[in-house]
Amino acid sequence: MVVLPARGFAYNGQPQPLRTSLETAVTPDLTFAIPGDLQTLTGGYGYDRRLIAGLQALGLSVAHMLLSGTFPVPDAAALADAESRFATLPDGAIVIADGLAFGVMEEIAERHGARLQIIALCHHPLALEAGLSAEQAQCLKLSEQRALQAARAVLVTSSPTANLLTRQFSISESKITVALPGTDRQHFAACAGNPPVLLTVATLTPRKAHDVLIEALAQISDLPWSARFVGGMEFDPAWAAALRAKVQAWGLQQRIHFLGGLAALEHEYDDADLFVLPSLFEGYGMAFAEALAHGLPIVAARAGAVPDVVPESAGILVPPGDAMALAEALRELLSDPARRAALQRGAQEAAGKLPTWTDTARTVAALINRIRSNQQAQE
Repeated sequence: MVVLPARGFAYNGQPQPLRTSLETAVTPDLTFAIPGDLQTLTGGYGYDRRLIAGLQALGLSVAHMLLSGTFPVPDAAALADAESRFATLPDGAIVIADGLAFGVMEEIAERHGARLQIIALCHHPLALEAGLSAEQAQCLKLSEQRALQAARAVLVTSSPTANLLTRQFSISESKITVALPGTDRQHFAACAGNPPVLLTVATLTPRKAHDVLIEALAQISDLPWSARFVGGMEFDPAWAAALRAKVQAWGLQQRIHFLGGLAALEHEYDDADLFVLPSLFEGYGMAFAEALAHGLPIVAARAGAVPDVVPESAGILVPPGDAMALAEALRELLSDPARRAALQRGAQEAAGKLPTWTDTARTVAALINRIRSNQQAQE
């Protein structure tokens, strides 16, 4: 069995307590269907938490529908439970369904899509997760395509993801709304470490390409640096163990430190000199936005939405999966303080242009209002 990760990266957001319909004893404005533990430390769950808090701050009541943590590889019991929960929702109810589950709930989506107002939240297509066979990827693509087509609207976290769904999943542009993830304003990192500290923030899964990064770091072992890998190791334990073994094989265990998932990351960003993450694909890349918010220069792969998040003035992008090119970019910045300082200034300038979580919530609230207006017009 292929284990698809909960997605994303170790998240350092500031979630607020959720006020659900059960607590307020009123019919909610919105039901948010999310699989597993909402407090999971990944970017996708962080987005969900902050979106819920932001919508509540705008005066909307939000009910949290808890789905099985076995998604996106659900068993029969998980699907039956999801079916029963959707069946209890009244006709016309507005539901945001997180794509980690919704992408494999195509039959449920088709049964309830006509009577409910389902907004499918697609952080990135499940079929683009690394480590899948061609057959598995095709099955996921077909199931998610059916689910998305049955939804009333589709919510994505970047324009490249919107374009991808239009091109590869035949989803109409008019059906898609882009709600970029927000960031909190931060103090800029000093970037004065000696030796320089390279920070990576991502769950340890194949799509995040830690293996490529380790190989690149092995090629620049003659330079002074230390690396800190922040991210949960429980999503794919076998992969995490293989990464540790690779570090041991290169003799880098004193220089590359695995920290696991952390609830608070401010001090990690503050103490870093350079952010590096060569993901093979990103639906947005919240870790890159967080790095920019802290004024860190970035080295990454030109994959998915990363070029939209990281401007050329703030980072160097290399081909995905190319350890040699990654090593060359890291060597350039570690050997040229002036170049690194220039990218640092670029990151600081980019930080001021990042959207806030209030911006995110307002975009989604506007979508909800449009759906309500259309409902009322049809009544």
